[in-house]
Amino acid sequence: MVNNTSDSGWLTVRSVRLEILERGQGRPILWLHGEEGLDPGAPFLELLAAQGRVLAPSHPGFGRSPDVGSIDTVDDLSYLYLDLLAERNLRDVVVIGSSLGGWVAAEMAVKCSDRLGGLVLVAPLGIKVGDREARDIPDIFALPPDEVVRLQYRDPVRAAVDHTKLSDDQLTVIARNREATALYAWEPYFHNPKLRQWLHRITPPTLLLWGADDRFVTAAYYGAAYRSAIPGARFEMIDRAGHFPHLEEPVAFADRVRRFLGERRA
Repeated sequence: MVNNTSDSGWLTVRSVRLEILERGQGRPILWLHGEEGLDPGAPFLELLAAQGRVLAPSHPGFGRSPDVGSIDTVDDLSYLYLDLLAERNLRDVVVIGSSLGGWVAAEMAVKCSDRLGGLVLVAPLGIKVGDREARDIPDIFALPPDEVVRLQYRDPVRAAVDHTKLSDDQLTVIARNREATALYAWEPYFHNPKLRQWLHRITPPTLLLWGADDRFVTAAYYGAAYRSAIPGARFEMIDRAGHFPHLEEPVAFADRVRRFLGERRA
């Protein structure tokens, strides 16, 4: 059983107020959510908390975290979370990021990895793979919502939401998450044109996790580009999962992370 010393609350980092979930004990694990936002009830969070002290903030503008005028790029987010680690004097931190959050995690590791003991990138976005005319990442703002879900989930039914049964607060969070995603990822669309050339600076042990049925950014194309750019990175697939394997296959996801952490301890 996980001994939770705290759960949802608030944290201030250099005057930036963040909604944050803290759960579990032991080695610090920083979870950086993707464009889907943070669901405190997601089973994978409890599974991660069995392996260490999980810190899971909602990025500014997501969830209930206030908007911050001075933070409007992924670059800003990466510095914000590096400051979080420094202010709490956290070391040997395992940073795990999914999709947009994986991009943030990669930017952190490129800038400064002194406090990082490991990096897990879950179908990260953030790099340009094709030429200038090629669209590497489907446009979630132009495609019909049903098509986006089909690309991102192996089983789209699992992602279906009946908005008529949601509270006003839940609807507000969904709207804020979408607006914040546009803020951070719109221009240039979901990538930093220069990030790929600096991924060689990532020195902590790195695990790339990809859903075998990810049709949003495929393992064979986008994942292979990430793997080739990070020295020594290990690449693993999770069956029966799409772009968000931690949501579709939380047990398999947590098991891969557990094994990775076990290797780091050894």
